[in-house]
Amino acid sequence: MPSVLPDGEPMPEDGSLPASALTGAGDRPLAFYLHVPYCATRCGYCDFNTYTATELRGSGGVLASRDNYAAMVAEEVRLARKVLGDDPRQVRTVFVGGGTPTLLAASDLVRMLDAVREEFGLADGAEITTEANPESVDPAYLAELREGGFNRISFGMQSARQHVLKVLDRTHTPGRPEACVAEARAAGFDHVNLDLIYGTPGESDDDWRASLAAAVGAGPDHISAYALIVEEGTQLARRIRRGEVPMTDDDVHADRYLIADSVLGDAGFDWYEVSNWATTGAGRCLHNELYWRGADWWGAGPGAHSHVGGVRWWNVKHPGAYAAALAEGRSPGAGRELLSAEDRRVERILLELRLREGCELELLRPAGLAAAGRALSDGLLEPGPYKEGRAVLTLRGRLLADAVVRDLVD
Repeated sequence: MPSVLPDGEPMPEDGSLPASALTGAGDRPLAFYLHVPYCATRCGYCDFNTYTATELRGSGGVLASRDNYAAMVAEEVRLARKVLGDDPRQVRTVFVGGGTPTLLAASDLVRMLDAVREEFGLADGAEITTEANPESVDPAYLAELREGGFNRISFGMQSARQHVLKVLDRTHTPGRPEACVAEARAAGFDHVNLDLIYGTPGESDDDWRASLAAAVGAGPDHISAYALIVEEGTQLARRIRRGEVPMTDDDVHADRYLIADSVLGDAGFDWYEVSNWATTGAGRCLHNELYWRGADWWGAGPGAHSHVGGVRWWNVKHPGAYAAALAEGRSPGAGRELLSAEDRRVERILLELRLREGCELELLRPAGLAAAGRALSDGLLEPGPYKEGRAVLTLRGRLLADAVVRDLVD
């Protein structure tokens, strides 16, 4: 969730949505994203909406602190219930992200989940995830989360090499994320993910192979691997500009991706989205799949984004402003946009093409179909699915996914 909010029309103070957004809602899955904006320190590469202060004040002196944060999120969940009215849907997935959610007490994360459960109910087999930093949990904390209903956890590992972690300003020590996987399994978590980053300045191929080996050896059923993106305004961008650390190039990123796909494939992980691999279908992150397939979700918390029935909106960024809005009985929404049919068509191509199942060729306009034919000839799309009416990326196509998407949406 990048820190810069888009432009859009004002959000109604009561958070109400156009009637069209709720038409046919019963046929679409509903998910919740709960954002925790607090971090102990800011990582040098991070551009997310996070804050290191324990207490932050909004208008009228309204306090937004870690101690009362769960209550604020619960209040927004109650607002969601009012806005969605008699919507009969139970929630299919809940994802608590950040920031560092596990800086809050485990009981606070459970309290936030309980608000969703009480207002909407959870579907049978609902996927309930939280992100966690390895240094901010222990066995007792994990056991409390599991007892409270969480069944999936995602640890930020990033690398197994100390010098790489140092460049990223990560504070955990190598080996701790792997120990966290064992602790989560012992606590009864059904699904465990490790997040990795490749392409950090100073990282070698051997460093990357060591990180992959450590992640696989820990025994998660899901691994995410993302190329490092250097965002303007971050500490890492300033260090690179000053010449303190080098910057890797796209060719290095491509080589690291090929290494990842090979190592993970040999270890029994199948790719299902360009940057995500799982050992089983059940191990996939259903919450993210709902995003990628255009489902409905409500994002609660400062800067969180939501989407319901073709209406997308986003909350004010600052926790103090967020707290003040809720205290005054107002929606914390900062703005919104109503997506046109063309907007939604383009977004389906952008997102679905990154999935293993790909996107339907019938979504493409004539120019896009011609581009798909060229991509097929260039070895960027799989021939079998293409004959069946779907555009599915080959391994080479995954390396050039952004370029393929640009061509297909024309």
